Amino acid sequence: FYGTSFNAVKTQIWIAISIYLLVAIIKKRLNLPGSLHTILQILEVNIFEKKPIYQTVRDALKHNSPDCNSNQLILFD
Repeated sequence: FYGTSFNAVKTQIWIAISIYLLVAIIKKRLNLPGSLHTILQILEVNIFEKKPIYQTVRDALKHNSPDCNSNQLILFD
């Protein structure tokens, strides 16, 4: 948070709502798979990439898809 005054809190809320709406619009217009939270995380990590948003999100989701043979979260084999 950048401030605790009434004005600062209102500004932070408006920024959060604006970003949420922009990501929702991008998701709908580009027919992107994944949740809004996932897309926002991908955009945060790749904010300075000079690739189209569609390509950036598709590449990131392709690399993070769960493998069927992965034993990472299995306690017992």
